[in-house]
Amino acid sequence: MIKKLLKPARKLHKYLGYLLFLQIFAWLLGGLVMSAIPLAKIHGKHLAHRSLDNPFPTAAYQADLNQLVQSTVQVRQIQFGYFLDTPIVKLNQDEKLIFNGITGAPFTTPNQQQIIQQAKQHLLIAADVSHIERLATAPREAGYKEDVWRVEYNDIFSTTLYLSATSGEVVTVRSTLWRIFDFFWMLHIMDYDEREDFNNPLLISFAATSVLFCLTGILLLLQSPPWRKRRPALNK
Repeated sequence: MIKKLLKPARKLHKYLGYLLFLQIFAWLLGGLVMSAIPLAKIHGKHLAHRSLDNPFPTAAYQADLNQLVQSTVQVRQIQFGYFLDTPIVKLNQDEKLIFNGITGAPFTTPNQQQIIQQAKQHLLIAADVSHIERLATAPREAGYKEDVWRVEYNDIFSTTLYLSATSGEVVTVRSTLWRIFDFFWMLHIMDYDEREDFNNPLLISFAATSVLFCLTGILLLLQSPPWRKRRPALNK
């Protein structure tokens, strides 16, 4: 029975190998790269802080909170933060509800120079700004956030900070290491568009085909198993 299956199994195994070898190599190489780079470095924690401790005490927030709350419908959360040397109050995690923590006036949108100063406070490396621009919509690497500043630096990792244009908060930190990881993650899950769908049909199809490739290999192994003792050749 097994002998009858060996010939078609050998042929199927051969053609499956032609079909799969590039993707299997991508899986192995991607696994090596993604496991070799520490996750903290991929997230850029050695390059910049995403958030900083608030240096302002509670007494510094002199704005009338009752007045701010009454001017807003259904206040669910009040957040005390700061931007450069100004304490700010943010309501409901809403970028449109940000107020000066001292005067209670609506927070003034930061200009380009202030954004550069804010980004520098978060930076952990010695580097200069190589490019800065305000984007209506951020690229995929920053989650398509709306109305952000993109600040790029001239270091070896091309460190890039994305900051909210309305509050100046750091949205995310990206670098060459993150982009390398993202590329191999794309190859790994075979989602060549948004790189998020781990259950896409292409990945499932190749994974199932890989299982079949392994099964045909096991069947071929039974043709000459390593545990079978070879008969010694007879001398004539």
